[in-house]
Amino acid sequence: MPATNSIHEETALLGSVPTDSMVDIELKNIQLQYPLSRTLSKDSSSLLMHEDKVETPLGSMLVAVQGDRSKPAIITYHDIGLNHTACFQSFFNFVDNRMLLQNFCVYHVNAPGQEEGAATLPEGFEYPTMDQLADMLINVLDFYGLKRFIGFGVGSGANIMARFSLTHSDKVDALILVNCVSTQAGWIEWGYQKLNARHLKTKGMTQSAMDYLMWHHFGKATEERNHDLVHVYKQYFEKNVNAFNLGLFIDSYVKRTDLAIVRELDLMKKKTARMIKCPVMMVTGNNSPHVDDTVTMNGRLDPTNSNWMKLQDCGHVLEEQPAKVSEALRLFLQGQGYVPSLSRVKLSQSRSQSIDEDYLANAVRQGVRITENPITEHAVC
Repeated sequence: MPATNSIHEETALLGSVPTDSMVDIELKNIQLQYPLSRTLSKDSSSLLMHEDKVETPLGSMLVAVQGDRSKPAIITYHDIGLNHTACFQSFFNFVDNRMLLQNFCVYHVNAPGQEEGAATLPEGFEYPTMDQLADMLINVLDFYGLKRFIGFGVGSGANIMARFSLTHSDKVDALILVNCVSTQAGWIEWGYQKLNARHLKTKGMTQSAMDYLMWHHFGKATEERNHDLVHVYKQYFEKNVNAFNLGLFIDSYVKRTDLAIVRELDLMKKKTARMIKCPVMMVTGNNSPHVDDTVTMNGRLDPTNSNWMKLQDCGHVLEEQPAKVSEALRLFLQGQGYVPSLSRVKLSQSRSQSIDEDYLANAVRQGVRITENPITEHAVC
């Protein structure tokens, strides 16, 4: 019988294994080790950037230039606790954005004293207000000879970009604002931020300050969503942030004034109303603590040239949903007449060089839901 023969063969094989080679091992402990391959510090892509110190009457700013300066300009501005590397490096290194960088030159602006390895600002240094930080972008434009640009800001950086567009509307073609707040700080935010700023300036990066920064960027239950990413950010806040300088930046952010923008639908009154004139794409994540703030700001924007997006399963949209943000960014820029060559087919060909076809098919099928003020069909090339 075949079954009987196979049993005999297995028995013979087992019998041929020397029993004296089997050794009992006692498991005494398990040590958890975190993967350290991902960091928020500069990587090889940073070597392709050119960095300049732009001097202004209110302090110097580090600007990192990425791409061909003959291309249209995108100026980025980071959030509190981050710099241009930590905030934007992974997003612009994302495979779908490679072709984007072929069509634009990106100027990454760092707030005074927030760049990687920044020296501690002198005692008594008067940190610029949010309005002054916005006005300092004029110095960046003059330094590089830029006439107009597309603004891309996150958190406090988005607030700065919005302020600049209100006072220099002729220099901004469009805005991409992530987790942007248009109102002044409430009492709860003011209390937490003032306490954290005081601790950062006197005690360094405390646990309470770190917890608040994690909540600010990711929202609640971050450990459950992405344990490794949370660990990377905590390591960064603990070891790479100049706590004193950050305390000054937070002080400035918590003292921000209301943008005082209004939604005016009357065509005649629009000319004199305080409004953001350029097209705006607002982005937030459903786990972000700033969702309600973005809804409030969206209600104050012109519905004819603004879009509001809420992405699912994320708080930090650039880190947790880069594919969807990249797709939305492409559609938005195409709607403004930019990058007509960035079709889905070309993006698919570029992406297939680094990821497998199954993942590609799934990523292409994932759509981006834009609510309230959707991008019209003619914007898609």
